[in-house]
Amino acid sequence: MLKDQDRIFTNLYGIHDWKLAGAKSRGVWDNTKALIEMGQDGIIDAMKESGLRGRGGAGFPTGLKWSFMPKESDGRPSYLVVNADESEPGTCKDREIMRFDPHRLLEGCLVAGFAMRAVAAYIYIRGEFVQEAINLEIAIQEAYDDGLIGKNASGSGYDFDIYLHRGAGAYICGEETALIESLEGNKGQPRLKPPFPANVGVWGCPSTVNNVESIAVAPEILRRGEGWFSGLGRPNNTGTKLFCISGHVNKPCNVEEEMGIPLKELIEKHAGGVRGGWDNLLAIIPGGSSVPMLPKEICDTMLMDFDSLRDAQSGLGTAAVIVMDKSTDVIRAIERLSHFYKHESCGQCTPCREGTGWMWRVMQRLVSGDAEVEEIDMLINVSKRIEGHTICALGDAAAWPIQGLVRHFRPVIEERIKSRKAARAA
Repeated sequence: MLKDQDRIFTNLYGIHDWKLAGAKSRGVWDNTKALIEMGQDGIIDAMKESGLRGRGGAGFPTGLKWSFMPKESDGRPSYLVVNADESEPGTCKDREIMRFDPHRLLEGCLVAGFAMRAVAAYIYIRGEFVQEAINLEIAIQEAYDDGLIGKNASGSGYDFDIYLHRGAGAYICGEETALIESLEGNKGQPRLKPPFPANVGVWGCPSTVNNVESIAVAPEILRRGEGWFSGLGRPNNTGTKLFCISGHVNKPCNVEEEMGIPLKELIEKHAGGVRGGWDNLLAIIPGGSSVPMLPKEICDTMLMDFDSLRDAQSGLGTAAVIVMDKSTDVIRAIERLSHFYKHESCGQCTPCREGTGWMWRVMQRLVSGDAEVEEIDMLINVSKRIEGHTICALGDAAAWPIQGLVRHFRPVIEERIKSRKAARAA
């Protein structure tokens, strides 16, 4: 269990003052100039050594991503883009950072922006996050007024601006290239890669898109040393992570914990346990709605990190733990997610545009049992034709919940179909 002195987000629950004075009292903006004096290569090397992997879902090494930005300018400015379009069902960690610890994110923007030779950061925030946007605007103004950002940011001789851009609440804009398109004022649809954003990003300039949590932890890693961060968690899965626990638990919550914590311990220590006790557990979606669910027998021993969950044919994703007890109709739950992905598809790729609607309609019939057993295999076949055949990962996100359902709960689906047939015959 994570010790209190190792917590990075010390105001996750909004107990303390979130404005500049309160943030400084908790160590934010503490000698930021010294962090910048580490130099661009020094910061990137430290981030690589820390083992930080992207906290937005993909888990790509953060320091490595930063190193892709050009070292020499060809005349184009470079930009940092912060992905605050938190739209994954079950996920509510970034909004708490922006609402209660916004200065931690702003300091992270300055340090990361300097490391990548960026002239400015654009924070693309989800449209529904009204209070979060208000708090961020106030924090940005405070940082400008105090000389922490802007001209000669934090006395470092480096000029850096931060802008807040409000989106319109589209799930697809959480994909980095769709976010860039939306930021430019276009329809939020993913771009083909290559070229990658580090070469041609926002306004055709070198850009890096990072999740809020990935950026917010950077200054603390540099202050305390990369060895401190890499000493937490497990090899290749280091550091702390914000977990969002919702569903059938006694105390739904957000909590910062060490990577690799056992799933059962996470739920029982922080969320008051499963409603009706651990034996009443049916299944858990461990990383936001796009990753495959896991049944209780796997959850008993599962560790919460990227590699353990990948080995169990699921994923850590955004670490949004959705708990379902035995009162849950799992087929109905996945049908609801299928409708979400159908609704949020941007319609650009045929497999996703046509396939998400087709899968949802089949799922509707599986909920009522008005289907044939053979259709289960047909559904999996179609999901495999969607997965990996679209420009962005929304196709995968639509396919994986259904694949997880069939992998672990096929007998439940078959029983419903047989029961429905028997009822009709009677």
